Amino acid sequence: MIAELLSVRGVRHAALVSADGQVVAKAGLSDEQTAAELTLVAAGRAVIGSLQTNLKSAGWQELLLDVDGGPVLLTPHGDQILLTAFDEVGSLGRVRFAVRRLLGNA
Repeated sequence: MIAELLSVRGVRHAALVSADGQVVAKAGLSDEQTAAELTLVAAGRAVIGSLQTNLKSAGWQELLLDVDGGPVLLTPHGDQILLTAFDEVGSLGRVRFAVRRLLGNA
């Protein structure tokens, strides 16, 4: 399913991560990269949780992180998070559209 994202220009890899931090599915992501990306998802969950508490918000739509390896988009899918790493922030619109289409939100 998420392997489709690799056909989008600029997407480097993607992973679907469960609520307990386990990889449900991944595409283009090496075993060496997986631990770092899981740490990034855990940190993203913490930021999102803090923002939801402080803003008294029940939901969220996405979180963009621009890290040393390039931008990463975190998108909720039920209680899971889809991580999509891509080449540059200028590709964000194309990546967001592809993610929404994949998750059935487009």
